[in-house]
Amino acid sequence: MRRHRTAAGILLAVGALFAGGLVQAGAAGAAPSAPAAAARTASAAAQHRARAFWTAERMRGATPLDLLLSGKAAEHLKSPGRHGPSTTVAPTRPSLASFPQAGGPWTGGGAVTATSGRVFFTFQGRTASCTGNAVTSQNSSTVLTAGHCVKYQGSWHTNWVFVPGYDNGNAPYGQWTAATTLTTPQWEASEDINYDVGAAVVSPVNGRTLTSVVGAQGIQFNGGYTKPMYSFGFPAASPYDGTKLVYCSGTSSKDFLFSQDHGLGCNMTGGSSGGPWFTGFTEASGTGLQVSVNSFGYTFLPNRMFGPYFGDVVKALYDKAQTA
Repeated sequence: MRRHRTAAGILLAVGALFAGGLVQAGAAGAAPSAPAAAARTASAAAQHRARAFWTAERMRGATPLDLLLSGKAAEHLKSPGRHGPSTTVAPTRPSLASFPQAGGPWTGGGAVTATSGRVFFTFQGRTASCTGNAVTSQNSSTVLTAGHCVKYQGSWHTNWVFVPGYDNGNAPYGQWTAATTLTTPQWEASEDINYDVGAAVVSPVNGRTLTSVVGAQGIQFNGGYTKPMYSFGFPAASPYDGTKLVYCSGTSSKDFLFSQDHGLGCNMTGGSSGGPWFTGFTEASGTGLQVSVNSFGYTFLPNRMFGPYFGDVVKALYDKAQTA
């Protein structure tokens, strides 16, 4: 991602620059009603082609999505409505890192090194990348990411695969192709910056489901603002190269400018979009409750990442994904 476009690593550059170049990408929140999530289904043949398409060379050469996008004027933000009751989904699996941390390689080990991974897909004929994370779900096959990492500028991404534990072209836990990709109705309809959340339901590999292989992180909805947070991603734009899992940590704040998002001091760049934010994160075990994803940054506010609030709309998206 280009530093002058955003300091946050939203793979989205959602081409959308608010107020003539001030903000990009979107976020998610709660709303008075939660219409059904938008979804795209891939055939078995398409999934086979996607798995064959993503060679180690192509994965290494994939470009962070925001570097492929061009700027455009974003529509005004829509304010999320009331939040419902707090809901928590427990995790599947239960020398410490630095806190706070503005961006550095994760060396703490633990579950997050397996549940998080790079997302690869084709966008307008170009190979591109994001980040995703495996979460506890009924189907044991659900990945959360950013909305622009599944659909952008009116079209769904194709050849979509999740590579947990990605390591410089290697896929230690395999490549997991999306049978279905989903996003919030608000992102589907107008790429509303407050609802930039996506999900994917991936097909089994060798007869096993995703989280039976890599485990899963927990999730929390309507958990509130201003708390210790850890953000993870695979930034691939300079000064990063997409080869390693990177993290940021600190006490979050609520965006006081144009969105209802969480904010966190973080210098991750393009390719980190869709990476998980955790509260209640335990460094020793690498587990926590996911409450957001890397989404956007303001061009005039460097070294700060913003991520959507997981409210009722995101819970509806998660519920549809985990039962797909």
